[in-house]
Amino acid sequence: MTLPFQLSLLASTLFVATTAAHAQPTEEVPFITSPDNVTLEMLSSAGVKRGDHVIDLGSGDGRIVILAAKRFEATGLGVEIDPTLVAKSKINVRKAGVADKTEFLVQDLFKTDLAQATVVTMYLLQEVNLLLRPSLLALKPGTRIVSHDWDMGDWAPDRTTVVPVPNKVVGREKSSKVHLWTVPARVEGLWCAGGLLRGASIKLTQKYQTFEGTLAWRDRTRELAGTISGTELRTPAGKSGELLLQASEDALRITGAQGNMALAQGASFTRAAGASCN
Repeated sequence: MTLPFQLSLLASTLFVATTAAHAQPTEEVPFITSPDNVTLEMLSSAGVKRGDHVIDLGSGDGRIVILAAKRFEATGLGVEIDPTLVAKSKINVRKAGVADKTEFLVQDLFKTDLAQATVVTMYLLQEVNLLLRPSLLALKPGTRIVSHDWDMGDWAPDRTTVVPVPNKVVGREKSSKVHLWTVPARVEGLWCAGGLLRGASIKLTQKYQTFEGTLAWRDRTRELAGTISGTELRTPAGKSGELLLQASEDALRITGAQGNMALAQGASFTRAAGASCN
């Protein structure tokens, strides 16, 4: 995992010139590797395990993909624009004995197919993170995104941890931040119930992993506001009790309900084709 390193003024100049073309910093830009404790925290924070597929954008010498395979038994793909670093990664992965679980490509990260990832890791500048953000939000709900130091603007992380880095050469802080996001299901809109609950509806608005809305059934309504973690929607326990919903591509199911909506538990809603449930 590597960071294109330059003074902030030079970084701004570089990315104003390159973002329109979705270009990556070239191999002439110096690289700095993520310390081992930061790399470990990135994978641990994402809960990487056997069965995961980690795609590392800007994979440098391959260390994060190698660690994911060797310690966490995941498969991995490293994407790096510098052929010299990719060649070094292939040597390192053979030495680590996990070549059968990993792949490294010389490739523009903006042209990388991320659909198979369950975890995406990166150590890029914020300008690049923001360019990647639409593609990351379009990934399968539940995909974990981990970034070393740089955030995603107004898409706030679900969790941030701070790792001590006494010898850090970037910035004044002798620590690194590890940001974690879980791609939320896309639930904004109107959802309509059928069967015994015909006429009931859920109407939601969404901003990244938060939502607001209303659940209406007969003469009862319940205001909704909460968070989305992958495919699970959760409202905090208040006077009406906690409410849990599970999202799939075209359905919402109430998996837990209390208070005046307790009888709605188990109900399923489908996305409305129009502006009403009638």
